[in-house]
Amino acid sequence: MKGVASIDKRDAKLTMAHLYVAFVALFLGATAGLLQTLVRSGKVTLPAGINYYQVLTVHGVLLGLVLTTFFIIGFIIAGQSKVCGTLSAGERRFGWIGYWMMTIGVAITATFILLGEGSVLYTMYAPLMAHPLHYTGLTLVVVGSWVEGFVVFHRHARWRKENPGQTTPLLSFMGVATLILWLVACLGLATTVLVQIIPWSIGLVPTIDVLISRTLFWYFGHPLVYFWLMPAYMAWYVIIPKIIGGKIFSDSLARLSFVLFLLFSMPVGFHHQLLEPGIDPFWKYLQVVLTYLVVIPSLMTAFSLFATFELRGRELGATGIFGWWKKLPWKDARFLAPFLGMLLFIPGGAGGIVNASHQMNQVVHNTIWITGHFHLTVASACALTFFGITFWMVPSITGRKLTEKMNKVALAQTWLWTIGMVFMSASMHAAGLFGAPRRSAFSTYAGNEDSLAWIPYQIAQAVGGTILFLGALLMVVIFINLAFFAPKGEEEFPIGEVHEKAEKVPAIFDNFKVWIAVTFTLILFAYTIPFIDMIQNAPPGSPGFTNVIGRQ
Repeated sequence: MKGVASIDKRDAKLTMAHLYVAFVALFLGATAGLLQTLVRSGKVTLPAGINYYQVLTVHGVLLGLVLTTFFIIGFIIAGQSKVCGTLSAGERRFGWIGYWMMTIGVAITATFILLGEGSVLYTMYAPLMAHPLHYTGLTLVVVGSWVEGFVVFHRHARWRKENPGQTTPLLSFMGVATLILWLVACLGLATTVLVQIIPWSIGLVPTIDVLISRTLFWYFGHPLVYFWLMPAYMAWYVIIPKIIGGKIFSDSLARLSFVLFLLFSMPVGFHHQLLEPGIDPFWKYLQVVLTYLVVIPSLMTAFSLFATFELRGRELGATGIFGWWKKLPWKDARFLAPFLGMLLFIPGGAGGIVNASHQMNQVVHNTIWITGHFHLTVASACALTFFGITFWMVPSITGRKLTEKMNKVALAQTWLWTIGMVFMSASMHAAGLFGAPRRSAFSTYAGNEDSLAWIPYQIAQAVGGTILFLGALLMVVIFINLAFFAPKGEEEFPIGEVHEKAEKVPAIFDNFKVWIAVTFTLILFAYTIPFIDMIQNAPPGSPGFTNVIGRQ
């Protein structure tokens, strides 16, 4: 049977190019993650002089930046092509330019990490200093993503021009909101890299203002979490209803939640710096309050999704309070993977409230609890949803089929990943409460009694990490099958329809100019005075620190 692609083959080729890089990153990053957990168990020593912090950086950069960014942009481009129509030749050309900038940047950065000159934990964090080309490579990744972002903005604007007075497609609106958030967040990262870090790493200036650099990093760092999450929310809001045979509960509520993410996820970076000296407590308090406001769109999303599930269950004859639960398609991997991601996000979100609470943050700050929280949000909610997207998107855009046999393999992969994550993340949270540090290659600390009590939890992390590695390997096998070997056919690109009883979308929700203006107003309000204070009362600058012999 001849395959039928759901979007233009040229757009599909651009999307698949992103996914190829993403899944190479998944394999290499998962391998580095496995090595980390084995070392932390105290039972394994890395061979050939490989440094623990090298594999830590490889794991963070490849999974936290490369996998996510390439997958998200590929998914958004495919969604734009589906709901707004084929990209123009010019749009596609700039898409490829952005893609190659990102890919070359990844290659440069990876080279210097593997050479041992980029072991700076997660991308950059002064006063740890990497080789200048490490930062140059990351800059190419970010700028390339901006180029592709403007391609998405242009296609969205072109649809509006071609369809005056109509509400834009929900999936396109969400993709644009996600990339606006990414672009605005990257302004802080670009500032510290171009103004501070690269001149410092080259040697043009001897020291760096660590407080300002970290503040600019966390201005970027927290919105980055929502850059990862919002594409998962796109699938939850728009794709999942179609997969289960239901309808979108409310288009307006979905748009409002994305607007609120855009507004409230920006001016909250100080909650990552609650124990950082040099920031006035009032501004920390303000940004903690704004952090709690981000909970609102998450709760809105939970309400909307479970309302969708219940409405569909009632349509299928469910009775009682939880009768609809039995009607959900549990044997469909396209549904199960994102749904388990939703469930794991519940404790992940609760842990985020702990992290942002000043008193409780002092208990868990810089412990491996934080790493466990991070894995429940990004590596569970996002990763499982991205896997669920892969199960239908890859065959859909390449003209292949997700067979019943491969669906069963995908179900097995989903459970492997979930079980591995529960083991690893739960033991990280528990060890963190006992004071086990993060970002440390040490396990026993010369036989200290407290650290010896952490060993059972670290062994549990190794068990969970091993299961996760098997899940990652299986996911790569599934991707290769769906991309190259699955039988030709036609797979649905599932776009949900809005429920007929839903309210009409207010025009203000479709006006990005207003929300961008409000976003920048909140940013200026939250950061202007603190930055003035940091500059006027600047601490002594710091030289760079690196583990490379011969460099300070």
